[in-house]
Amino acid sequence: MAGAEDTGGLGRRPPTAPDAGLTGALEAIGTAAYVVDAEGHVIAVNTHAQQLLGRPAEAFLGHDAHDLLHRDAHGHPLPRSRCSMRQAFHAGRTAQAAGDHFECGDGSLLPVSWLITPYYVDGREAGTLVLVHARRPPGTDGRPEAAAEPMPELERLALLAETTTRLTSTLDVEETLRRLVALVVPRLADWAVVDLITERDEVWRTAVVHAEGDALVRHEDLQGPMPPVPEESPMPLSRALRGVASALAGPQTYQRAPDSGIAVEQRRLFEATGIRSAAIAPIRSTRAVLGALTLGRAEDPVDFTTVDLPLIEDIARRAGLALDNARLYQRQRKVAETMQNHLLPQMPRVPGLQMTARYLPAPDASQVGGDWYDAFTLSDGATALAVGDVVGHDLEAAAGMAQLRNMLRAYAWAHQEPPSRIVARLDAAVMHITDVTMATMIFARIEERDDGHWELTWTNAGHPPPLLISHDGLARYLTDGHGILLGTGVGAARTDASAVLPPGSTLLLYTDGLIEAAGRSLDEGLRNLRRHAAALAHRPLASFTDQVLRRVRHIRNDDDVALLAVRAPGRT
Repeated sequence: MAGAEDTGGLGRRPPTAPDAGLTGALEAIGTAAYVVDAEGHVIAVNTHAQQLLGRPAEAFLGHDAHDLLHRDAHGHPLPRSRCSMRQAFHAGRTAQAAGDHFECGDGSLLPVSWLITPYYVDGREAGTLVLVHARRPPGTDGRPEAAAEPMPELERLALLAETTTRLTSTLDVEETLRRLVALVVPRLADWAVVDLITERDEVWRTAVVHAEGDALVRHEDLQGPMPPVPEESPMPLSRALRGVASALAGPQTYQRAPDSGIAVEQRRLFEATGIRSAAIAPIRSTRAVLGALTLGRAEDPVDFTTVDLPLIEDIARRAGLALDNARLYQRQRKVAETMQNHLLPQMPRVPGLQMTARYLPAPDASQVGGDWYDAFTLSDGATALAVGDVVGHDLEAAAGMAQLRNMLRAYAWAHQEPPSRIVARLDAAVMHITDVTMATMIFARIEERDDGHWELTWTNAGHPPPLLISHDGLARYLTDGHGILLGTGVGAARTDASAVLPPGSTLLLYTDGLIEAAGRSLDEGLRNLRRHAAALAHRPLASFTDQVLRRVRHIRNDDDVALLAVRAPGRT
């Protein structure tokens, strides 16, 4: 802890009488604890800390805790710039760490883990509370302990709470594993190994990570496919992968003749990493065993013991629930993505025209939605273009979109009528024979005139207007032909509009997910789209479409987007 700049030595100031209430509160804590004031001087200490560190209360009170206790691994005073506790103390935040060293009253060095947090008594801030746990009992001279003490309950609960919070806040399997490893290394071990059972009941060594200083290093040469899980093997990893039990292991565990391919791989792991003590726990969900978590200690002189297993099992169980949720979500996304790919049409080949389309799902949706595009040949030889948006971006919206699109195709093919009449027929039927509540759309037909120019005729049902960009970068919205959206039951008259596409021009049909975002008005979105589309007019059509999507879609947008771009032939 930081003290006054001019304290010197141990940074002691005249001690004041300890607060009896504060000291009594510390005594109720079942582990070594002391409290420091705003300058880092000890103002209260409990008997657990006095016994653990071999110092009476008067040797603590009034002293700067950093100067008094903190040492490096060689017993030298720890520079304040390297003290992670001091940094957390000045930031006024809760923090914890393992692998530090305190000096005891007899001059011996004690490896410790600690937790600090602002401390309140009777609603007032009394200072900063420091909890200390010995990573080996004093007097063992660095030898591995025979029976390690369990992690203090407060520190254990803090770790489990952090594990739950961090692992359940992502639905990505790789990110879940990365967070899991960062939680346990180097706090509990030097090494972390994760073996996962795939959906085809194959075992894959997914992560082998080692703490090197402040960095976590992944050893990909030790990762990869694993042999099958033996049904009767008594070896620790095999039992964990069957969900039988957690267990301790060491190099000697796998020195005997291997009973399976997994045992051979475990021997290779221990030899390659230098792990001399390991704890292995099943990773379970509520439905199945998903894999196993192995924590290993190579540099740490303290062996794992059975008292460590309940905590590691709790962490593995939370990891199992998080991984199961992430897998279910990714499976749903894959199914939904496949469904969307089947729902979205292929662009027809129209001599003289270039056409391309893009669909981007909502970031937090299930990869399908109500935004759609379509292009198909009509019975009279013209080409139909459509883009629309059914309310919602989930499976229900996708189903409604498919109904609406198929009905539109049927009406447009069967009736050689202007777009407004086709959409009027669709609107009259939508509430009666589909699950669509409301929808917007643009329906258009494009055909080549006798003079070689291409003419667009369209009607707009409550949708953002099409954008027409000339080859020279002049952009204008086609605002005519606008009418009410589908599904209102009003039955208002619809109108058509038409425009000739200049040679080399680009027509862009899109859904509102491209231009709308929280905190941005619709007019701002439309201006932004026109500016970027004009600047990109010279690009090839595929590049034009990709860049419009990348530049214009706002990072905070939570809606899906559909784009349909058509380019007229240039001057001959």
